[in-house]
Amino acid sequence: MSEPSKATDLQTLALSDLRAERETLRKDEDAVSFVRRLAQGRVDLVVAVRHGRHEGSAVTALDIVKSGVGPAPSTGSARPPRDTDVAADHPLLAEFDALCDRLGFDNMADLDDAALESLEAELRAFESTQSEIRRRLFDRIDALTAELVRRYRDGGASVDALLEG
Repeated sequence: MSEPSKATDLQTLALSDLRAERETLRKDEDAVSFVRRLAQGRVDLVVAVRHGRHEGSAVTALDIVKSGVGPAPSTGSARPPRDTDVAADHPLLAEFDALCDRLGFDNMADLDDAALESLEAELRAFESTQSEIRRRLFDRIDALTAELVRRYRDGGASVDALLEG
């Protein structure tokens, strides 16, 4: 994943470089957001299994979906939705899958309470890290967008050139 370069002076970047960096960061953000949502969903599943155990009942994935156990659905981002395409072999997905495998996510019904707590804690930590990365990506994307808007507003870039390219 590209790391946002804070040292770059946006005003010195060529217009094409501003656009290219923003597009790269958007793709990175797509992957981070996708994996973050997967982590949130898996946390919800672990919480439901732990809740079922506390209530003295076995909980299946179907039970979880039907019961609505877990936090209320997110209202989402204030940003407009975009089509995303995250490859199944993306390194971040591979990292997340390896984490889930190491923690025994696929066999959580066989985990003891301490292992379930550890699974939940590690999934939450992973999700939190992805949220912070996502926030930094958005900060950089917003800075690039603001510079693009400034150039068009101040005449430093031509809308006609944008339409031609």
